[in-house]
Amino acid sequence: MLDPLEADELPGGIDPAVTSELAHSSARALVARARREAPDDPELTQRLLGLVEAEGLEALAALWSQAPADSLPGALWRVYVLREWVRHDPQTVAIRYRLGMARQEVADAVAGAANPPGPSDMQELADTVLSGVFAGELDVALDRAAAFAQVVATGGAFDADSIEPSAPDHAQHVTRTAGSLMDTANALRRSAAKSRAGTLD
Repeated sequence: MLDPLEADELPGGIDPAVTSELAHSSARALVARARREAPDDPELTQRLLGLVEAEGLEALAALWSQAPADSLPGALWRVYVLREWVRHDPQTVAIRYRLGMARQEVADAVAGAANPPGPSDMQELADTVLSGVFAGELDVALDRAAAFAQVVATGGAFDADSIEPSAPDHAQHVTRTAGSLMDTANALRRSAAKSRAGTLD
């Protein structure tokens, strides 16, 4: 894979069609290998969970972030980004998940967090969801990721309401984040439906 700086130095850059094909073929290869080997190889599952730590989020972004949201690379990108957010700020995620649970009971049941969830529960849930992409039913894992994002987005909206009087700028940022999370939830739900239909690529 080309380093992004090397890619930028190529005359005319990389053809978008080539980038798209790399994104889709790498996502297919990763998931196919995991489905063959990960159920019997816990170490492989752990390596795939740690892909961001090994390769860096930027490397995955260079391949997957520009893919359509409801494609396989687009879905993988979103699940990895959700997991990274949980790893880096589990306290905030846990607070917003708890705020969203009462308003999104069905989504909470699908996501499957402990009740009430703490930061370590959020990290465990994120790892379980991502593990399901590789060693479980892909559509179920994507539905769980969508439900998780939906609950946290709902909690974020309520969190923004509570902090708006004292910190309006921060509240606006939290509201935007909640909106982006809801978009992510919808994209992951569409990806799950495509997976069930055998059309996710």
